[in-house]
Amino acid sequence: MTKVISDASDANLVKVVVGKVVVLPLIIDMALIFARYGLVAALALALCVVTVTDFAAAFAMKGISMKAGVETLIIALFVLLGVKLVSLTMPY
Repeated sequence: MTKVISDASDANLVKVVVGKVVVLPLIIDMALIFARYGLVAALALALCVVTVTDFAAAFAMKGISMKAGVETLIIALFVLLGVKLVSLTMPY
C-alpha cells in the first residue's frame, strides 16, 4: 500500500513511510481512548487525527485540494452516521 500511495501521489517513498510511522501512535491512542471513554470520544479523536494528518500530507506533497478536503469530510460524516446507526440497531 505504501508503494501505491507513493506512486499515485508522486511523493517520495521516505515521506510516505515517515508519515505512516507518525500516524501509528495516533491509531494506538485512538484504540485506548475507545476502550476507556467510548465510541464518540474515539471518533472525535479520529476526525482530528485525520484532519491533521491529511493537511500534513498535503503540505508535504505541496498540494492542498479543496475537493479532497470536502471528500474527506463527507467520508468522515458517513462513517460517524454509520457507526451511530449500527449502535442504535444492535441489541448490545
